[in-house]
Amino acid sequence: MDRKDEKSVDKDHIDNDKRVFKDEKDEQLEQYRHKNTGPGKKMTNENAIKVSNDQTSLRAGRRGPTLLQDFHFYKKQTHFNRERIPEKVVHARGFGVYGDFEVYKSLKHLTKAHFLGEAGRKTPVFVRFSNFIGSKGSKDTAVDIRGFATKFYTQEGNYDMLALQFPVFILADAMKFMDVTHSVKPNPITDVPQATVAHDSFWDYVANNQESAHMVMWLMSLRGRPRSWRMMAGWPINTFRFINEQGKSTYVRFKWIPRLGVHSLLLDEANIIGGVDPDFHRRDIIEAIEKGAYPEYELGIQLINEEDEFKYDFDILDDTKLWPEEEIPVQSVGKLTLNRLVDNFFAEEEQSVFDPSNVVPGIDFTNDPVLQGRAIAYRDTELYRQNSANIEDIPVNRPLVERNYNLRDSYQRHRIDVDAVTYHNNSLADNTPAESTFEEGGFVHYPEKVQGHVTRELPSDSFYDYFSQARLFWNSITSFEKQDLVDTFIYHLQNVKSKSVRQQNVEMWAHVDREMACIIADNIGVDRPQATNVPVTKSSPAISEANTPHYAYTQKVGVLIENGFNSEEVRNTLDTLKQYGVFIDIISEKLGHVTGSDGTKLKVDGTFTTKYPVLYDSIYVVGGRADNQARFNQDLMEFIYEQYKHYKPIGVATTGQRYLQPSENNNLLGVVFAANNPNFGEEFVGAIAQQRFWNRT
Repeated sequence: MDRKDEKSVDKDHIDNDKRVFKDEKDEQLEQYRHKNTGPGKKMTNENAIKVSNDQTSLRAGRRGPTLLQDFHFYKKQTHFNRERIPEKVVHARGFGVYGDFEVYKSLKHLTKAHFLGEAGRKTPVFVRFSNFIGSKGSKDTAVDIRGFATKFYTQEGNYDMLALQFPVFILADAMKFMDVTHSVKPNPITDVPQATVAHDSFWDYVANNQESAHMVMWLMSLRGRPRSWRMMAGWPINTFRFINEQGKSTYVRFKWIPRLGVHSLLLDEANIIGGVDPDFHRRDIIEAIEKGAYPEYELGIQLINEEDEFKYDFDILDDTKLWPEEEIPVQSVGKLTLNRLVDNFFAEEEQSVFDPSNVVPGIDFTNDPVLQGRAIAYRDTELYRQNSANIEDIPVNRPLVERNYNLRDSYQRHRIDVDAVTYHNNSLADNTPAESTFEEGGFVHYPEKVQGHVTRELPSDSFYDYFSQARLFWNSITSFEKQDLVDTFIYHLQNVKSKSVRQQNVEMWAHVDREMACIIADNIGVDRPQATNVPVTKSSPAISEANTPHYAYTQKVGVLIENGFNSEEVRNTLDTLKQYGVFIDIISEKLGHVTGSDGTKLKVDGTFTTKYPVLYDSIYVVGGRADNQARFNQDLMEFIYEQYKHYKPIGVATTGQRYLQPSENNNLLGVVFAANNPNFGEEFVGAIAQQRFWNRT
């Protein structure tokens, strides 16, 4: 897509700014919504008794003790004491939004899943983005494994697709779920550090469980620090089956492909943002949806025929291995659009439940060892966490279609079942609810042939090949990505106190690339490794972020400005940025307005006190007359320094040219000047689209 095409697409999004999206799920949720505020609304307690005083306790005399009969205080306080529920063991920090999925073409030849059966068919969805390590109160921008969970509210029941931002997992067998989680969580004695893998236990685990090598390469790369959830790919990592109407099986893996491409933060940026705005990713997606720039992703599928299961140099059931896109192409089959925020975070996001065993007819399990374990683990943790077997009765989890079953009771039972017969088989109710055949839409597991002795062996010897695809990853990334990856390794391993663990890691990573391991060793105070890398020369261009789409659309520009700016020049520049869907913040010395040369006023969105350079993808340096000129100039120069250091584009107005002067020490790549440049606006947009200028000096 060239910039002209980008401009037309962006304009469509801007025009849709006020659209209201309603679907079947939204209509279902309407019955549960309640507004407590507004004209004529009187406060009641939960029993509908009107409250006369919600501010002071009932007491015996003005200076006397509180009376036990003050039931309003008792009910208010005891409810408050129980407002929190246990956070998730992993992926505790999350954020959810609604949207819809539209299939491009019928996949009936592959799967009988209804939501994939007809071109143009739309299905409501709920999507939750999350971080694996940290607690609910941690930061968005940690170097971490991120969840991308999608609940499809289909006409055959709910289908949950649980993805990560990497195509591979850190372990090959579910037996190690607890171990890797214990290793990555805070120290059990001190409870630090929070939301980071820069500590001894994780790297001790890595060095002694070397099937982790491939995923850790992804984690330490730019992919471990997404710029935005809107710019993050998602892979469900597991191998599933498609089953069509004839009962034919095809192996399938899925991939979510962000429309805006895959883009990342530098480690320095991510660390700073985690302090100055720990809610960075939340704010980003809220702003995009509120402005009508709805996040979009294509659903891709990779297919392997049953007869080709053993065709490849990796085991297709091994989740520490990806399916190279050059060998097994990704076919785009539909589009996900996120267009609606939740009404209540706790009721919808915090109580949302995702379960890999929530599949629909036409999608079935394989013998993937991680998938087999996930199918048990996810639901069990939610049964404990929410203290009820009725989690599907919570509105956000409730399917759209009728549910008939013999399940009964448990905590938080709201549904009133009026049947006297609650078992199967029965004659008193004509053996209803009745079973459904495969042809009637009943879920029937694929009749895979199973044979062999009971064993704890992994499915094949190729599961023990820990380094070939980790080497493939290294071969596939560009020089700037390699430098970033090495720097990230060094940062994390320098935080490891145990010299033995540091040395073990250097020896391990030499199997991926000896030169990389030597550079790491030289920086973390240990000996260079004895080992050398595996002899793999293949590469996969699809892995590198250098090959992802780049757009100016929704990139965020900070406009550094004060009074006396050139009104016409600035107005034309801002108009051009808006035409391309660029998000703009006006940043100045104080809140209020700044006034241009012809009296034009611009509303200030933030000040140098509350805004930081790392929060912006680019800056537009305008300058101007400030009350405290010296402080303004200092703040502005700090923005320029940080943006320049992080390779980001910088636009310079004629009034701001004095702040950036070329020298022998810099080449000013990605710096666009307005002076004597009639195409400044378009050139600045082009630089914003490029996003990073890696050859800058």
